[in-house]
Order: sequence, then C-alpha cells, then structure tokens
Amino acid sequence: MPDFIRFENVAKQYSSKHGNVDVLSDVRFSVEPGQFISILGASGCGKSTLLMMAAGLEQISSGRIMVAGQAVSAPRRDVGIIFQDATLLPWKSAIENVLFPIEVFRLSAAKYQPRAEALLQMVGLGEAMHKRPRELSGGMRQRVAICRALIHEPTLLLMDEPFSALDAITRDDLNIALLEMWGRHHQTALFVTHSIREAVFLSDRVIVLGGRPGRVLADIEIPFERPRVFSVGDTAEFNSICAELRARIATGHLAAARSVAAISRSKVDA
Repeated sequence: MPDFIRFENVAKQYSSKHGNVDVLSDVRFSVEPGQFISILGASGCGKSTLLMMAAGLEQISSGRIMVAGQAVSAPRRDVGIIFQDATLLPWKSAIENVLFPIEVFRLSAAKYQPRAEALLQMVGLGEAMHKRPRELSGGMRQRVAICRALIHEPTLLLMDEPFSALDAITRDDLNIALLEMWGRHHQTALFVTHSIREAVFLSDRVIVLGGRPGRVLADIEIPFERPRVFSVGDTAEFNSICAELRARIATGHLAAARSVAAISRSKVDA
C-alpha cells in the first residue's frame, strides 16, 4: 500500500538576531492511509512545527513532505485541523461554527447541514447545537472543534494537543469520542501530544521526537486491537509500552540538554 504521508529529510530553521536556530533536522517517517499516528516528545522538540508544516501553514526549510503523492507547498483544502484552543467564533452558534469551513470554502451550507447535525449528535451535543460558545463548557467547545474539522470530510486530520487544557476526566471522555468518530471515517491522522498514555491509547504507531534540533528517536507500533476499550490502559503490556516511550523521551531530553550546554560552552570559549 503506498504511503499517504511521507516526511523526507525534513528540516526547519528559524532566523533570529542571534543567528539561525535549528528546530528540526532530518525527520524521516511515513504514514499509511487511515493510520492514526501520535507524535510525542518533550516541549520544544518541534512537534507542533512539524504538524504545521504538514498542514502547509509553516514553510519547510529543507527536505519535503508528501501528502497523497504531492509535495506540500501551501495549505490544502482536504486537511482538517484541531488546535489546542477550540477557537470558536463567539457570535456563532455551535452548528454555525461547525459549518464555518463550508462558508470559507464557498460550498453549499444546505448540503452540509445534515452532516453538521449528525456530527454534533455523535459527540453528544444534539441539544446544544444552537448554543453560543459562552454557554458551553471547555470540553463541549472542543467537541464542536472536532466536528468543525471533520465537516468537509478531510482525508488528513491534524491535531495539535487538542485536549491539553482539559481536566483528566473530560480528556479521557474526549479520547473515547475522538476514537469513535475516527473509527467511522478513518482519516489519516497525526496527533501531537505530551501525554504518553494518551498517545498509546489512541494510536497505531507513536513517533518519538527529541533532541535539539528535533529528530525521530523511535517509531513504536501499538499492538492493541480496535475498537479500543479504556481498560486496555490497565494491562501490563500497555504500561510496558508507556515505560519504553518514557525512557526514549528522557534520552532525547538529556541529549538536547547536552547539546545546549555544548553550544553555550563554545560561545563562552569564543
């Protein structure tokens, strides 16, 4: 089966008044159609930057990202994105926010109205679809954001720590809701998170980024069958995988710290 996404020697560099800053270096991995991949790593390793480059919202410094056989060079209409904050328009109702991409793409709102209603019903917001964001809890707003990302039937779903600001119980509930929705449509998905347990529960594979600049430290296949039940998190195998991922992240964090220390020493010596 041909890859749906392919990261080929991807690097990202920013310019600053102190010189160039290398954020990512030689990132290489591929994703098959319909796979759910989590990108895991410590803060500052370039996870979100990599996701935004895949979306065409951030320029690639070198290498290339291929999506459906085409190099990413600009934002794509077949991509759905969920950010850390729900970023709902406060003057629009829940269903109007879900339909907002349809408005932007100048498609028929009437055609997509039944889909918007069905998506909101699916996440338990059927009774709240005409409420404004201020009338919704944080978890409810993020459910609306998930529906908005899926309304135009994207082939690629990108998620940048979408549940990081939520309490643990709401986060667990949304993990289950996300898997149920993804299980119906099976978009190819990239999910950025700091949570090891969340990554293992959701994913087919977990990519560990680390170091400075960030690079792939590990690519771990998750063996649990789908559909997943939350109790899988209580098994010895689940916890063993979490421990392995934690060790890989710690190794990358240590390498990054040593790299920063070496750069600092070289500047002092100069």
